[in-house]
Parts: sequence; C-alpha cells; structure tokens
Amino acid sequence: MTGSGPPLAVFLQDPDLIAGAYVVAFVLFILGMRGLSHPGTARRGNAIAAAGMALAVGATLLQREVGDYWLIALGVAIGTAVGVPAARSVKMTAMPQMVALFNGVGGGAVALIAWAEFRRLGGSAELELMIPLLFSAIVGSVSFWGSGIAFGKLQGIVSGRPVKVPGQQALNAALLATAVACAAAITAGSESEGLFIAILLSAALLGNLVVLPIGGADMPVVISLLNALTGLSAAAAGMTLDNTALIVAGMLVGASGSILTNLMAKAMNRSIPAIVAGGFGGGAATAGSGSGASSGPTHPAVRSTTAADAAIQLAYARLVVIVPGYGMAVAQAQHAVRELADELGKRGVEVKFAIHPVAGRMPGHMNVLLAEADVPYEQLEEMDEINPEFSRTDVALVIGANDVTNPAARNTPESPIYGMPILEVDRSASVIVVKRSMNPGFAGIENELYYDPKTAMLFGDAKAAAMEVAAEVRGL
Repeated sequence: MTGSGPPLAVFLQDPDLIAGAYVVAFVLFILGMRGLSHPGTARRGNAIAAAGMALAVGATLLQREVGDYWLIALGVAIGTAVGVPAARSVKMTAMPQMVALFNGVGGGAVALIAWAEFRRLGGSAELELMIPLLFSAIVGSVSFWGSGIAFGKLQGIVSGRPVKVPGQQALNAALLATAVACAAAITAGSESEGLFIAILLSAALLGNLVVLPIGGADMPVVISLLNALTGLSAAAAGMTLDNTALIVAGMLVGASGSILTNLMAKAMNRSIPAIVAGGFGGGAATAGSGSGASSGPTHPAVRSTTAADAAIQLAYARLVVIVPGYGMAVAQAQHAVRELADELGKRGVEVKFAIHPVAGRMPGHMNVLLAEADVPYEQLEEMDEINPEFSRTDVALVIGANDVTNPAARNTPESPIYGMPILEVDRSASVIVVKRSMNPGFAGIENELYYDPKTAMLFGDAKAAAMEVAAEVRGL
C-alpha cells in the first residue's frame, strides 16, 4: 500500500525516534556499569553496556547528516579485524597494557576528530563549539601519548623506573602554556591550522613527559586517570558534534574514572598531583629497617621453607588468608591457587582472599584473575574488611604481593611508601611468602615482612609452588 504512512527511511530518521533510542542506550549504559560492580554480574553488565553502545552507534548512523557509509563500514571492518583477535588472544597478565592501549586509541580518535572538525569549520565556529573542540584536542592528545608510554612501561618496552628530564616540571608547564596560548589565539579569531597542529604537538609532548617520570607503583592510578581524561575529551567532542550519545558516554567514563582515580590515590595515601609529579616506584632497592646488608635466600635473617612444611602448616590452620599480587598474575597461578584453597576447604580450613585496591597493574586486577579461576566472590575481602581479621589468622599466604604487604609503610617514616595503607599480614600468627627471589617490588624497596621471624619464604614460581603445596595437602 502507498500513502498509508511515511517511508521507512523517513520514519527511521525521525529525530524523536533517534532521541528515544539514545535514552534507551543511556539506560543500558547505566545498568551495564551497575553490573560491573560485582564479579558475578560483570559479564552480563558488559554485554548490556555493549548492547547500549551498539544502539547508540546505530541511532547516530541514522541521522540525516551522516554520510560516507562505505567509509564507515571500512573503518568498522578494520577495527573489528584488529580488535577482536587482539582481545581474544591477550593473556590476563597483559590485560593492563591492553587497557592502556585501547584507552589511548580512544584519546587519539578524539584528537583526530577535533582536527577534522577544525578543518571543516575553518576556525569560524562559535565559542560554545570551539572551546570544547580545543579542549578535546588537548586532552585527547595528552591521553593518547600518555597511554602509549603507560603501555610501553607495562609491556617492558620502556623502563618501569621513573624517567626524568632536566627541568621536568618547568618544561611541562611550558608545554601546557603553549597549548593553551595557541587555543586562546584560535578562539580570538585566528584560523591558522598551524596553531591547531602546534596544540596537538605540544599536548603530545606533554602526555609523554607527564607519564615518563611515573614509576610502576603508581601505574594503576595513572591508567585510571588517563581513562578519565579520554572520557572527558570524548564528551567535549560530543558537544562540538552535537552528539548526545558521545556526551553522555564520555561523561560516564570521565566521572567513573575520576572517582576511581581518587579512591585509588587515597588507597595509596598519595595525592593525585603528587602522582602526576612522578618519581615514585621502580627505583633501585632501598633497604628496610630489618634488611641488613644483603638480601637473598642465604641471608641469615631470612627463613625459607618447603612445600611439604607449608602444606602441614596450612592444613592444620583454622583460618588461612591468601594475599595475591602481581607475581601470581605473571605466573598465571590463579587456577592453582584456587585448587589449593579448595583442598584446604575440604579439610575444614576457612580460607579468605585479601584484596588490596592497587595490587597488580590495573584497578581490580586481582579480582579479575580470581573471578576467571571461579573463586567464590564471598571469599574475597577488601583491605578494610580483612585487616581486622589478621589478628585471628593462623597463616597468611602471600603469593607474589610485595609493596602492599610491606610493614615499612607503617613502621619506617623514611620509607617512600610510609603512610600507604597496606594489608597487615604481619599481624598474623605466621606468614608464608611465595616469591621467585628477594627482588624488591614496584616501589624499589625491600620488604621488611621477609625478615620477620614468623615469616617463611617459599622460593619458586607461584604456579608451580601452589600446585606442589596443593598436592602435599591432598596427600596428608
């Protein structure tokens, strides 16, 4: 029938329909983020948020102003061909650098969009469009290049130690002032594309120089901060493009990333400006108060143990608290650790997992690994919940965690981590530490815990050690 209603294309491009689709997408975004707050619902939350993004992208493509569909399809095809295999093949130990890389790609995309819009508008846009455009160019470029350095540090391409240049802070201030001055000249009426390119270049150098002096211990906070910056730059780009979906999605990412950054900084008892100033973590080893002259398995103050002895100690305990760290991630030992916890549970031992907010190399790193190994969420205890439990803990089993268990944070005022909240495993009746060697952690200082008379060191690969201890427990 003809004449009974509007053509399908007109109906699909109706502004009210597109606005309604955006509203539904935003609801799905929020429900998805809510699901991500719990490991048991994280997969479903991720799927819901992905469905919301697919709906938002579809609604955007329906707008009459959108064209070049073949070019868009080519971009989607290339992104899918690269992104899906990369995401499927990445190991859990490499997930932090994958997050940094993907976040950087988002910031770079925003910077390029800002450049394209500037070229389209010719610098003649109104201030309410030009200001967010310039903001997205600066912040997007900083996020892209800063995330690249973060990826390099996590991947081992760039040294994880703080890398500083002479006059670091003055140079950073000069680069920021250059970007802002060029942006001010453009808003004052200049249409010079050279000024815009100068903005992108100065912001690129700033992104590199801001992240280079940040050490490994601060990397989780930096990744979260860069993620927030990418979200804010995307929201600003959405204001220029008059794209509601981009504004809302960017603000959600920016707000959640900012909150997470603040929470993690507090967990380390450090301010965000101090972290951005850099210089903490990844340096040469500094002896703790109980370290003595040298370190290693032969040091007289270090007591080593065997898998058989550790199994006996664990099997006859009432409460065992397992403290995972990046060493567990490197060894991919999460499944072996869960197997050990299961064997202890069969013997009636109460087992809990202590999670420090910045353990690992990204927010929630340990939670993700343990969830992958199907460790019950009820066994996971956050730092504030588990610390009062250590006084009644028979054995604290530390697997690859270093700085987050170092009593120097509480006992040694001259220590660089002094004041940082830690998992107070030294209050347990006894401690077993599974570690490859006596090498220091990200902060570059020795762990006083290793020299405590009630601490026994089980040297070796975390996965192999956990499997061996589990086998010994099974044979008792």
